Amino acid sequence: MTAPLRKQDLGPVPRTGPLPAPACRPDATRGRLHDEEDFDHRGPFQRDRDRIIHASAFRRLKHKTQVFLEHEGDHYRTRLTHSIEVAQVARTIARALGLNEDLAEAVALAHDLGHTPFGHTGEDALSELMAVHGGFDHNAQAIRIVTRLERSYARFDGLNLTWETLEGIAKHNGPVPAPLPWALAEYDRVQDLELTTHASAEAQVAALSDDVAYNNHDIQDGLRARLFTEREASELPLVGAAFAEVGTVFPGLDARRRRAEALRRVFGAMVADVIETSRTRIREVAPTDADAVRRAGVPVIRFSDAMWADLQVIRAFLFTRMYRAPAVIEMRTRVTGVVRELFPIYLDQTSLLPREWQDDVRATEGDATQTARLVSDYVAGMTDRFALREWSRLTGRALG
Repeated sequence: MTAPLRKQDLGPVPRTGPLPAPACRPDATRGRLHDEEDFDHRGPFQRDRDRIIHASAFRRLKHKTQVFLEHEGDHYRTRLTHSIEVAQVARTIARALGLNEDLAEAVALAHDLGHTPFGHTGEDALSELMAVHGGFDHNAQAIRIVTRLERSYARFDGLNLTWETLEGIAKHNGPVPAPLPWALAEYDRVQDLELTTHASAEAQVAALSDDVAYNNHDIQDGLRARLFTEREASELPLVGAAFAEVGTVFPGLDARRRRAEALRRVFGAMVADVIETSRTRIREVAPTDADAVRRAGVPVIRFSDAMWADLQVIRAFLFTRMYRAPAVIEMRTRVTGVVRELFPIYLDQTSLLPREWQDDVRATEGDATQTARLVSDYVAGMTDRFALREWSRLTGRALG
């Protein structure tokens, strides 16, 4: 069982000086699909981060959920708050390892852009509905959003992000196996993101930062929702040690502060573990540059075996007690029906789509698959509240 680590266990944290060999260097970027003149004081990855933050798809994450529905409580995480937390973790880890913080942050902020309303159950429903048209995958959808669906620039569709940021969005979880999701296959014909290799170290940092963030905040949200008790959570590896330490250091602390203090230690232990383990892995692999990280055949950013084993126990607990809790399943089943009904309504009556979407449908010239993909784009981009409102308006029913 792992024990919470403290600040002194992290070792020196580099803040200045040249980036080490594994880092993606802004001055060595592979560039953008559409050439642009660098006319301000920002580097290329900083500009990517800023474009993601200002994208309409990023703003909509505010009303897309993680586990609980958007209207079930103001204190539960949304895709937006989760993405911000992931970005914070990614910057911390990237800085400690001497990697490019801006690239790690950009990938972290963009990693959930492709999610549908109502979390993974909404994605499952849309994937089934799109099965005859190539399916649906949220990572691939994120690429479609940042390369095509965002339309705020005069000279190109999408955000025209650098190759490194697009690569990180597409494969931060590792090489993408065949057959490729259709949205990735479509873009792969335009620009080769080398989908069979690992991503940069910065993108790998974003992926593990996602794990750190949701393992920590799902325990917190589950406790707040009373899906399990503090005593039950304290039986988990890592979590139990954190609560025990808080009880020793701060005896008699009220429940709210006790939970916050304990989970802060859990959070810190996961981050420290990634940093220390990844430092060792980078020394072992000894990549000479960012491309060597991609060709290494193994990830260079990882948890220790002991931490990974503990996290599997925590995930199994959360799966049973939170993600598959009867109250959560009941509501998810009801809202999944919203997606299942909205998609065929728009597919059969494309005149119900906003005018700009109707223009795109007409441009498909009767191609049923392309029309279905546009309808899928529209439904996938909805927030929870907008999907519920549109479903109620079009069906005349209320969720209840």
